[in-house]
Parts: sequence; structure tokens; C-alpha cells
Amino acid sequence: MTIELVIFDCDGVLVDSEVIANDVLRQALVGYGLHMTIEEIMKEFVGLSMATVMVKLRKILGRDLPDYFLSDLQEKTFSAFSNNLQPVSGVRDILQNLTKMPQRICVASSGSFEKMDFTLGLTDLKHFFQGHIFSASQVKRGKPYPDIYLYAADQMGCDPAQCLVIEDSLPGIQGAVAAGMEVLAYSVRGQDKKLAIAGGMVISSMNDVIKYLE
Repeated sequence: MTIELVIFDCDGVLVDSEVIANDVLRQALVGYGLHMTIEEIMKEFVGLSMATVMVKLRKILGRDLPDYFLSDLQEKTFSAFSNNLQPVSGVRDILQNLTKMPQRICVASSGSFEKMDFTLGLTDLKHFFQGHIFSASQVKRGKPYPDIYLYAADQMGCDPAQCLVIEDSLPGIQGAVAAGMEVLAYSVRGQDKKLAIAGGMVISSMNDVIKYLE
């Protein structure tokens, strides 16, 4: 079927935030006795909503983190973003090109609206989506379940089979495949094999999005 809607993940696809955010998380967890490398943190948590991350941390630590943990983490993460966050290489040009193409675009992310508002605003990408930004907080289950993708397609009035998802995480690709959508797996961290097995067509450049649509 013809692709009518391109659904972008946010972190790692639009904004180069994964290493920054997960390193802040790594540092924060040291204070609670959990010592993990940045590679371990990213393998464990990339692509998941913070609600899911907190559930996993509770199991790993064997106890709840304090109520202020998330607000403190967000403050430190936003501060790090302010100093270092950049758009993913080539994505601005891709979004600009898509404004001239028949496909519509939207965002479907595990991140909160507050986080996306901050990161997409900071990198001057938010205006491309004209309010068509959806968060896993709007659905019952986050990635790797298909809920957020199906919700985004429904809100955009599009058949899931006519959607193309741009993802970089294993949970994200699994969810998009479960939603019955085509998936381009943006890989810059050497996960090609895992992402391909999950059902994504692996790309290493954002230019491949336009090539695929053409």
C-alpha cells in the first residue's frame, strides 16, 4: 500500500538525546547503589517510557526510589540538554523535504509531552509537526506494545498499513511491527542485526527515509 503517514519516534530519531539522557540516569543511580555502564543503561532502558523504566528499576533495586527522583532527574536531564542537545544528523533537511511531499508526518514517542516540548523546541523541530505529537502517556501500554502507534494512526485518520515508522530502539520497532506498520530502523549504535530481526529495515542515514518514500 502507498505510505500516507510517516511516524517519527523522538529520542534518537529527531533529537540526539539518548546518550545524554541515559548518562544522567546512570549518574543518578550511582547514588542509590546501582553501578551500570552507559552501554548497560542504554541496552536496558532505551525506547521505554519513564513509567516502565521505574518499574524495571524497582525490580533491579528491590525497592522504590524516592518520590522526588523523577523531578530531580528531569531537572538534571533538561540542564544537560540545554548545554549539549542537537538534532539528529540530517533530520532537519528530511523534515523540510517532507513538507513538499504528499505524506503527512507526526511524532509517537515514549517521552512525556513536557520532554518533547522542551527538546523539539530547543532544536527548532517542533513547528514541522503542527501539533501532531503523541505520547505513550496517552495510551494504556507503552512500547514494545503497539498502542501508541495505533493511537497516532487513528488520530491522524490513517490506516496502520499505510504508515511508515522511523525508530531507533528495539522496543519501538517491536511495537511498530505489532501495529502492522512498515518500519525503518535508524541504527548508529551497531544494533543492526537485532533491529533487523525485530522487523525493521535498517538504515544508517536519514537520507534513506526520502529514498524509501520515493
